Amino acid sequence: MSRIRIRQTRDTRRHTRSSRLATAGMAAAATALLAAALTPTAGAADRPSRTTAIDNAAAALVKEAARLGLTSAEGTSVRDVVVDADGGQHVRYDRTYRELPVLGGDFVVHLAPDGSYRGANRATTRDLSVPTTTPALAAPKAADLATAALRAAHLGETLKKVTAKPRLVVDALHGAPRLAWRTDVAGQDSLGNPVARTVLTDARTGRQIDAWDSIETATGDGQSLYSGTVALESTQSGSTYQLKDPTRGNTYTGDAANKTDLCILGICVSRAPATLFTDTDNHWGTGAASDRSSAAVDAQYGTNETWDYYKNVHGRTGIAGDGKGSYNRVHYGTNYNNAFWDDTCFCMTYGDGDGTTFGPLVALDVAGHEMSHGVTSKTAALTYSGESGGLNEATSDIFGTLVEFYANNSTDPGDYLIGEKIVRSGFGKPALRFMDQPSKDGNSANCWSSSVGNLDVHYSSGVANHFAYLLAEGSGAKTINGVSYNSPTCNNSTVTGIGRDKLGAIWYRALTVYMTSSTNYAGARTATLNAAKDLYGAGSTEYNAVAAAWSAVSVS
Repeated sequence: MSRIRIRQTRDTRRHTRSSRLATAGMAAAATALLAAALTPTAGAADRPSRTTAIDNAAAALVKEAARLGLTSAEGTSVRDVVVDADGGQHVRYDRTYRELPVLGGDFVVHLAPDGSYRGANRATTRDLSVPTTTPALAAPKAADLATAALRAAHLGETLKKVTAKPRLVVDALHGAPRLAWRTDVAGQDSLGNPVARTVLTDARTGRQIDAWDSIETATGDGQSLYSGTVALESTQSGSTYQLKDPTRGNTYTGDAANKTDLCILGICVSRAPATLFTDTDNHWGTGAASDRSSAAVDAQYGTNETWDYYKNVHGRTGIAGDGKGSYNRVHYGTNYNNAFWDDTCFCMTYGDGDGTTFGPLVALDVAGHEMSHGVTSKTAALTYSGESGGLNEATSDIFGTLVEFYANNSTDPGDYLIGEKIVRSGFGKPALRFMDQPSKDGNSANCWSSSVGNLDVHYSSGVANHFAYLLAEGSGAKTINGVSYNSPTCNNSTVTGIGRDKLGAIWYRALTVYMTSSTNYAGARTATLNAAKDLYGAGSTEYNAVAAAWSAVSVS
């Protein structure tokens, strides 16, 4: 076994209303910019704690209930907290109506450093009341309709072990609030690989309101498959070493043994294993797919770089921001052409690909992409459908790309191509997606139009991907790390980029402070402009660049 360098190492609280890629220099620069822009008045030790922010927000909910549209029939629970360098606080809430979850009921309360109320962003400003919380459509019928929708989405496939779990919700995402069944339906394809869909059904009429894939995917050390020889942290246990990183929340990688999950009614009866990889000499992988630990090296490395990017650049420790690590499963299923993040296990899962269309899906940008779905789910929770779904996917493409640049790996240098390492000749294109000109994949949109929300979320994401490239690099022809780009604009303008560091800072703040589950492209423009104003000032070069880049993709 080839030798590599591996070093051995030595609250989210819920509050319910009683009334119902780059270098350390990049990280330092980003931190300094944020600190300067927000003009901190106190040291880090004097900033409000998470608990204080939650208490301040709870007081604001009581005082500002009428302005926020909160009634005695509604309950709130904290999803996420952001405390700025100057002590400003942003507390994100989910809402219930008569104890039913409200889709689109989420909102963010903004507080001054002294805890006083500044304002809020709400996914909907409508009254959430519905005439009744008793459905006319029975749960088994909703389950049947959702099962039919899953089969319709996989025509030509023989699905097995299909289960459906309906639950009543109030849907405030699609117009006037109404009682609905949200049904999570899952099964397996003929190879035993997972398929899943969330179906929203009107609980009165039985009509389908919306549906979306509920496995958020990108179709498409030790000695790794794609990133060369990389350093890993491991844990010694007796005479063996475990592929578990105690410096990053005990993140670890296990072997799924080519098995898949079996979940019934939302409860997983069995899961593919994640048998922890171990080694006797602390030198992992051979760089060849025939060695099962080679893919594990890639997966662990991807987890490490993603953890480091979010922590060192954005101050977020762990995907959920709570310092806890996730885990990876590699060798999942049979010829499985996918990778996915699953909130229910808080884990990343990678298939080996079929060898013709895709190889093992453990590339660095794929890891950054999929784990960023976890960050989105813990913050804005952008609904995986319509324009918000496109923004969800684009967020993962943007941060997956930034993780790749952050890693600064000479074997897999940063680029604006998504999944370029995993595609094989049978795929017919050199990458899954192209951020400089998304339409090069044959399906994605370069420019916004009123029909963009009707596209698959992996294609409607093109508008935001194009915006992100233009904001970072600008329009026109250029070569970056040996890759040629030529990004057009939809309004024939010339856009000057402000760099990847500032793109990442702006998008992260917009995601964690201003976006909500219902944010669309117009809302994303507003959110990123607000973020640019916070970080760099209204009318700054950066603020104007954000406006110009959105206009260049027809979002005004």
